Amino acid sequence: MKNPANISSNIRLGLCCQFLNEPIKFRNTTVKASSQMERKAALEKLSRLCRENALALQSSLEFCAAHRIGCFRINSQILPLKTHPECGYQMSDLPAGAEIVELFQKCGAYAREHDIRTCFHPDQFVVLNSPRQDVVERSIAELEYQSEVAEWVNADVVNIHGGGGYGDKPAALKRFAKNLKHLSPRARSRLTVENDDKTYTPADLLPLCQETGIPLVYDAHHHRCLPDALSIEAATEQALTTWNREPLFHISSPLEGWQGPRPNRHHDFIDIQDFPLCWKGLQLTVEVEAKAKEQAVLNLMQLLQRCRT
Repeated sequence: MKNPANISSNIRLGLCCQFLNEPIKFRNTTVKASSQMERKAALEKLSRLCRENALALQSSLEFCAAHRIGCFRINSQILPLKTHPECGYQMSDLPAGAEIVELFQKCGAYAREHDIRTCFHPDQFVVLNSPRQDVVERSIAELEYQSEVAEWVNADVVNIHGGGGYGDKPAALKRFAKNLKHLSPRARSRLTVENDDKTYTPADLLPLCQETGIPLVYDAHHHRCLPDALSIEAATEQALTTWNREPLFHISSPLEGWQGPRPNRHHDFIDIQDFPLCWKGLQLTVEVEAKAKEQAVLNLMQLLQRCRT
């Protein structure tokens, strides 16, 4: 790639979900553990975990503010087991449900005050274009839950992949578009779709985005792993047109290099040569998908600053 000199300071870097070295932890539990408890005791435990996660989110945002990290991706299990068919719950079921919602709303106020963008990236089981109705229904329930929390914390993105190809990608994307009508305005307005490294390229998804108004979260690493006729520059330009707010993209580097056996695996850090030059000068959020978490974000921040000097 070209020398990444003079990359602009307009880039807002994003930290994804958790920390490598900081003593900030998010708590979770299992279906097995919860189902073996009396319902009252299980709800008390879940209430405690949710409250601890709200406090951990506040600490995460404070870390971001202190280190000039402009975006934080919130763990999908911030409310553990929230939509599970047997162990799930409403906030009103929890002993401290109202207090927990208030704590998350305080996180949202803090994020607004310090200009920290927040977002969600639901787990891989969220497949909006599945031919199985039960999978679609569970996916919609998960999107609605995460969008409800997104409303509390001022998050404007709930990002998913296109889903499976099922032997007919055009038909699968038509199902995706059709199933959008089942989402509430709260979920629909936050939903974005990302190109992946196995099934859907930017060229596959851009017509869907243009038809439905769903923004494209452009992942440059995925695009290199699963290329199409578009260059990185062209994919960037077209992805930008799908956004009605600050665009959000993804960056990562391959663990064993681009010539390695599995270039889709993420490295601990970002190689500055993998940062697209065409992103220079853009007002853009770039989530850093790297195993070293906050250390990777801070390292990339330093590399980009050196490129501007």
